[in-house]
Amino acid sequence: MINRWLENEPKETLVCAVTSAIALVLSITGILKNVLPFDIAWVAIVLCGIPILAGAFKGVVFEHDIKADLLVSLALIASAATGEFFAAGEVALIMQIGSLLEDYTSGKTREGIEKLIGMTPRTARVIRDGTSAEIPAEEVKAGDVLSVLAGETIPVDGTILEGETSIDQSIMTGESIPVDKKAGDQVSSGTINQFSTFTMRADAVSTDSSLQRMVRLAEEAEENKAPIVTAADRWATWLVVIALSCAVLTWIFTGKFMRAVTVLVVFCPCAFILATPTAVLAGIGNAAKYGIIVRSGDALERLSKIRRIAFDKTGTLTYGKPQVTAAVSTSEACSDEEVLRIAALTEQKSEHPLGKAIWTAYEKAGGKAEEAKDFRVLAGQGVSAVVDGKRILAGKEDFMRSQGIDVSAAYDSCRKELDQGATIVYLAVDNTLAGFIALRDTVREDARETLDRLKAVGITPMLLTGDNERAAKTIAANVGISDIQANLLPEEKMEIIKKLSGGKEPVCMVGDGVNDALALTSADAGIAMGGIGSDIAIESADAVLVSDQIRRLPYLFGLMQKVMKKVQVNIIVSLIINLTAVVLSAAGILNPVTGALWHNCGSVFVVVNAALLLREKDR
Repeated sequence: MINRWLENEPKETLVCAVTSAIALVLSITGILKNVLPFDIAWVAIVLCGIPILAGAFKGVVFEHDIKADLLVSLALIASAATGEFFAAGEVALIMQIGSLLEDYTSGKTREGIEKLIGMTPRTARVIRDGTSAEIPAEEVKAGDVLSVLAGETIPVDGTILEGETSIDQSIMTGESIPVDKKAGDQVSSGTINQFSTFTMRADAVSTDSSLQRMVRLAEEAEENKAPIVTAADRWATWLVVIALSCAVLTWIFTGKFMRAVTVLVVFCPCAFILATPTAVLAGIGNAAKYGIIVRSGDALERLSKIRRIAFDKTGTLTYGKPQVTAAVSTSEACSDEEVLRIAALTEQKSEHPLGKAIWTAYEKAGGKAEEAKDFRVLAGQGVSAVVDGKRILAGKEDFMRSQGIDVSAAYDSCRKELDQGATIVYLAVDNTLAGFIALRDTVREDARETLDRLKAVGITPMLLTGDNERAAKTIAANVGISDIQANLLPEEKMEIIKKLSGGKEPVCMVGDGVNDALALTSADAGIAMGGIGSDIAIESADAVLVSDQIRRLPYLFGLMQKVMKKVQVNIIVSLIINLTAVVLSAAGILNPVTGALWHNCGSVFVVVNAALLLREKDR
């Protein structure tokens, strides 16, 4: 308990601040003057002052670092030594209020790394001597044969030996559509087997898996992102030297020790320390009104400097879900509408994202459920069912060819859709091609306007995606992005971001998936989509768009820039007020109590000036 108090833990500091504020009110009103044998302002001096003294002592003796706490400590000691207990308690209280504001606006990005670690598969089903046994994933050896059931997470990187399925690789690549896999294909740790059981050979041990590499890289990126040092601590050494010099010179030239004490009190950088956290708190509060959570003051400062913004594609510039963009008949026997109907009825029991998207499109078009018999799923290939007494097959080209169905008649019709990055599901009726359904991830309606507004304020957009190049170019053309890089693994995204971050054009990453976590952490600032984003992406980011409204981005960057301007104004005004107070104190016009009240004018100013940020609106 004592250690938490001395370390300025938020809960303990809040209790001490409230108690100290009550004590100072009782002290200045004199209500308990004849009741207690001491000035009750000592309560504030002890509760709020001792942690400051401990911090200053620790900084100078053990860390060999001079911080703002040292100057405050000198003012506290001087005030208490000369009997100005209210002035000492009041300075200590304001300092702890500043500490509370800083704690309130601080972020904890380590949580994202811990959740990434939590996604690591714990067990694996290994086949040895013809029998299956469940063992801890870390005991898997390279060369072991593993069995992975439908719905399970793949425990290590490896190669499929037997079976066909579809793998949800969004954790690694961000692809919105599961990828079909068969014998000989590579699979990665952390990805999810969506359908049938398969056997695989472990090509790497658990500690060398793709997911574990992501964990290690995320930890390294977080360690390399140094926290922003507050202005008061950055200039603390000079402030201490100047304050002591002014106090000593005042004593020498006036011969009045009390004036020297007053100089130390008014030089105490209360307003200077409040300048940053008050503006940051107001900025974070304003952003929250529009569904944007900014995680820390450090994040806010970095966001204010952004000049380049990198977008993930799936779920960021797009909605992250496949949607039917065309239903085309290639047979005179049925219309386009009939192709959608037959495909939807065939897929109505399917759990595959493509099948669900086809059913959703049919429902939106006013279609209703009808009976489909003998529904079958051929994992990783397609589905079949009997509709209107006819055998219907729905699947990709390879599946159709395996069933002896020629799809070449649809090539000309579907070329445009393929060029735009669509996935094609072919439809056959009684082993004859009837048409196809085109599905692709669709661009958000406000994406183009948002990027145009970002360009207008000098922020250059770029696209980094794990999806294929054709799909990336289509999306980029629709939203007006010329800088495109596709087919990227999480590590490759991170490397691109690391090369850009810390340079003349600070870069911000905007993403939604686990595969974006490394880039979000490595960028100068990261923004995650809160509604559809993964927990890991959200925890790795500096800001979160709670409602996935990317149209808020121009407002966010504009607000962050205004916050930093407020901080600069606050610092300049607080310094001017402090310097004025020093002159008045040296002249004997102010004593320690009136000096403390005068220099608190700076504290009032920075709070009021920061509060004006709450009136900012997203226009």
